Amino acid sequence: MTPRVALLLGTPKGAFILDGDASRATWDLRGPVCEGWPIHDISVEAGSGVILAGGGSPWYGPAVWRSDDLGRTWTHSSEGLTYGDDGPKLKTVWNVTAAHGAIYAGVEPAGLFRSRDGGTTWDHIEGLTNHPSRPEWQPGNGGLILHSIVPSDTNPERMWVGISSVGAFETADGGTTWQTRNQGVRAGFAPDPYPEFGQCVHKLVMAADGGEHLYQQNHCGVYRSSDGGRHWEEVTEGLPSEFGFPIAAHPRDPETIWTIPLNAADQGRFMPDASAAVWRTHDGGDSWIRSGDGLPERDAYVGVLREAMAADRLDPVGVYFGTSTGQVYASADEGRSWSLAADNLPPIWSVDVAVVD
Repeated sequence: MTPRVALLLGTPKGAFILDGDASRATWDLRGPVCEGWPIHDISVEAGSGVILAGGGSPWYGPAVWRSDDLGRTWTHSSEGLTYGDDGPKLKTVWNVTAAHGAIYAGVEPAGLFRSRDGGTTWDHIEGLTNHPSRPEWQPGNGGLILHSIVPSDTNPERMWVGISSVGAFETADGGTTWQTRNQGVRAGFAPDPYPEFGQCVHKLVMAADGGEHLYQQNHCGVYRSSDGGRHWEEVTEGLPSEFGFPIAAHPRDPETIWTIPLNAADQGRFMPDASAAVWRTHDGGDSWIRSGDGLPERDAYVGVLREAMAADRLDPVGVYFGTSTGQVYASADEGRSWSLAADNLPPIWSVDVAVVD
């Protein structure tokens, strides 16, 4: 049977699912699901196909949703998603990621929680919250949020996270202790442009080799690391802007990534020159290629948020992104050409892909 894909969309008015045909050219929309809760992130657990959605209700607070049948039915839980009676009130879940038999939730105010029972109950990973730098953490424009969770493929004790506007951290002991991982990353808005922490990482991803190779889209450029984030090298040259939110990695080629630059943070945060395009590299950021075929060439005053871009694992790879004005675009040729998959949706906060075999 030819594999198909389902695009999983998080929005402020619930989650939606776009079921694609085998050619990834025709799409059928389902939703909203998750009872219309604001959903910041939606992801797939590798192997099981379980769909996880993280968000928060203005009335009921934060929760992680779970579906075992590709989004037809859902359950949710918030048990344990709290800093306690004496801690700050937890607002919402910004990222939900499954790895090595556990599920992790990144939340606002920034912190990390783990579930070992499929999302029924949650435990606070206090080692990150207790990091010595914590009293000096400052929020970005979107708040003080832990939005990127990057588990090691091979070592269940190892993980990286990205926090706005604090930077990247790594643990090698299951979350007991954490190290800053920001050397070489600019904080152009700060008095010290290269602090130990205080950078505004927008999205952090792992390359396809699953080891020490990381990429990030930052407030101040695009970066790569070949040593697990201990040192970063800027690879912004060739892009029309240093500012943007999303970045996605090829599932097999560690040198290929996609990103969507936006104009400067104080100039509207939309596509440069209001001309929509996705930029890709096949050499780890040494050079960049612009792809706008099939995208609006003018009057595209739209943004794309940090979770709103994803790639599937098919061959050729499909790449997808959603906009701040409710459009979803799809490419079945690794980002060389694009078509409109859906329109008139709420603002797209997140995009992920489930491959249905």
